[in-house]
Amino acid sequence: MWQCNALGGESSYIDSTHVQRRDIVTGAVEPTDEECAWHSDQEDEEGLAEDLNKKVTVEEDKKEETATEEDPKGIPEFWLTIFRRVDMLSDMLQEHDEPILKHLKDIKVKFSEPDEPMSFTLEFHFEPNNYFKNEVLTKAYRMKSEPDTDDPFSFEGPEIVDCEGCQIDWHKGKDVTVKTIKKKQKHKGRGTVRTVTKQVPNDSFFNFFNPVKVSDGEMDEDSEFTLATDFEIGHFFRERIVPRAVLYFTGEAMEDDESFEEEELEEEEDHDEDGEEDEGEDDSKKVEQQPEECKQQ
Repeated sequence: MWQCNALGGESSYIDSTHVQRRDIVTGAVEPTDEECAWHSDQEDEEGLAEDLNKKVTVEEDKKEETATEEDPKGIPEFWLTIFRRVDMLSDMLQEHDEPILKHLKDIKVKFSEPDEPMSFTLEFHFEPNNYFKNEVLTKAYRMKSEPDTDDPFSFEGPEIVDCEGCQIDWHKGKDVTVKTIKKKQKHKGRGTVRTVTKQVPNDSFFNFFNPVKVSDGEMDEDSEFTLATDFEIGHFFRERIVPRAVLYFTGEAMEDDESFEEEELEEEEDHDEDGEEDEGEDDSKKVEQQPEECKQQ
């Protein structure tokens, strides 16, 4: 699936599924009762229908007793819920980011042209809001997937070359990537005190769209580490979050990730134990051989 995407673009099946998910999340389309139903041959259909009727009756009684607000469209806080669930994203999330991410309605992956088959761009689509003017925020990753013609033997496989964010047109006073601090300064000569106001960087998920720019030429270790960390997040969005968003929203994908990590740990432990046994066997063989060598001497 990933190779097909990288070479030519998303399949028609993925396109239709992605569009259907976006429309339901944003409330553009309301799924029918039949589409929402989970069919199972093992369930007692008559008993299930009776339970549903009772539940509907109770809900209708509650609506009659208390005045309720208009039903929200779509799935409120769909993407914000995912950000909260996933550790990698929740570590980047700040409290002041959450009201903004409530306006996030879709995340898309756009693959680059054939000359850069492994490069891709993440598109974060927002509904109109009071925080910034942008409808789409982008983050592009450039990948090197072919060796240099001048030095082909130095190629060690695909690698991240650069990443580029976008400018966010914040409304006045709404930029969460900076914070205003006040500092008192005392004049050395006159002894008067004045208060100076200045803006300093602030922790925010939206710093994701302002990555450290890689300078031309050789990268130092810090730049390589920063770029690798940034790419890990982008790759996670591309390979896991976007195609499996519904499962991360329900929490099912989290269980799959935990199971996968446990399997990896078990394999590593088995491998380490096998290595220790081999070393033990070699030591015993050496001990057995020593008497023979002594006799020969």
